[in-house]
Amino acid sequence: MGLFDFLKSDKKKAHDDAEKAAEQVQQQAGEGRRPPSGSAADAASATRATAERMAAAAPPRPVPATPTPTPASAAHKAVPAAPKPTVMPKPSASAAAPGSMHTPTPHSAAHKAVPAAPVRGPGSTARKRTYTVRPGDSLPAIARHELGNEARWRELYAMNRGAVGSNPDLVRPGTVLTLPG
Repeated sequence: MGLFDFLKSDKKKAHDDAEKAAEQVQQQAGEGRRPPSGSAADAASATRATAERMAAAAPPRPVPATPTPTPASAAHKAVPAAPKPTVMPKPSASAAAPGSMHTPTPHSAAHKAVPAAPVRGPGSTARKRTYTVRPGDSLPAIARHELGNEARWRELYAMNRGAVGSNPDLVRPGTVLTLPG
């Protein structure tokens, strides 16, 4: 038998195997697509059915009661007390008004980046310094000209976040900014 005869016989075997597989598929389709007996699908469905029967026949499980630790028990000493949650102060209605001055709190990110502004007493008659934004202005340029340090633009933004908006790079002309002291 030559090499070509050998290749021809391999092709014929492959063709015959494909025909047998096609016949088996047609037979299964005619039988309602039932998988052959002894397959993994039969074992899985039998296991599932058995588990469902056992679950239906079993009485409901009682919830185990856990003893409450008393101050004198060893369990009480081994478990630390849960920390009490801290309550965050609610913002007042005037602080939520757009354009209102933002004062950084210990919980805000601005507080970590910007030093706190000095708090003036109720009897203070000092006027707030303001600046009206002109075309071409930016927060660093305003901080350099008005506050003497370009790096203080973050402080300027923190105080005027309500007027400037969420993008510190976009300062609209005509916006009135409050300058820090």
